[in-house]
Amino acid sequence: MNIVFHKELAKGRWRTFSLMNQLGNIGSEVGRVALLQGKDERQFVYAVERALELFDMTLADIRWRGRLREIARARELFCAAVLGSKEYATTLKDLDQYFLSFAFAARKDLA
Repeated sequence: MNIVFHKELAKGRWRTFSLMNQLGNIGSEVGRVALLQGKDERQFVYAVERALELFDMTLADIRWRGRLREIARARELFCAAVLGSKEYATTLKDLDQYFLSFAFAARKDLA
């Protein structure tokens, strides 16, 4: 069963966001995952699922065809960090910092 966490976004609203805004929103979920890691397992899993849903909606957005490799790699790094893989030596904290710049850029564009 496939649960949709971001129902309004999945209905098409996500595709109205800029790439900076989409990545900034992904970053919000990544930040939640980082905060919940090792604390509340149930909420941690839900946050991971929400982040993956946003990654997947971004990857499905045809406007970003030229950016799919970078977005897919960020998703891969996120999954590796969640699973505790040492293959990339990237932590959730690292990814939180990476995505934070997109959130700032998106806010600046809205101002």
